[in-house]
Amino acid sequence: MKRIILTLLLLSSSLFAELKNEYLTQKFLDSKMPTVDIRTVGEWKETGILKGSIPIEFFNEQGQYNIPDFLAKLNSKVDTSKPFALICRTGSRTKMVAQFLSDTYNYKVTNVTGGIMIHRMDYKKLPFVKY
Repeated sequence: MKRIILTLLLLSSSLFAELKNEYLTQKFLDSKMPTVDIRTVGEWKETGILKGSIPIEFFNEQGQYNIPDFLAKLNSKVDTSKPFALICRTGSRTKMVAQFLSDTYNYKVTNVTGGIMIHRMDYKKLPFVKY
């Protein structure tokens, strides 16, 4: 009986998790969804950050990460009970991190497909600010 209840709880919690992949479109920008920029400090300085985004480094310049530190910062700046998005340079880091957050913590995460660099042709049109 306990196994059945535990299985049902695990299955029901996965129903609340959600992972989407979306391009950085005007519709996305207009949605005002909280967007966390997980690039490195050096990348933020190089290109600036998307206006209104929340810079929280996941991998540092050496490729190291600290999940408890990242989660503490994320949960202090974003209501993770609601949908939010992750953006990086090309979308490869956010694809991995978004999947992890969705699977492990049942967060409703949107991965910004292609990251910032896929939109470099429209770079001047995107609302970037200095870091």
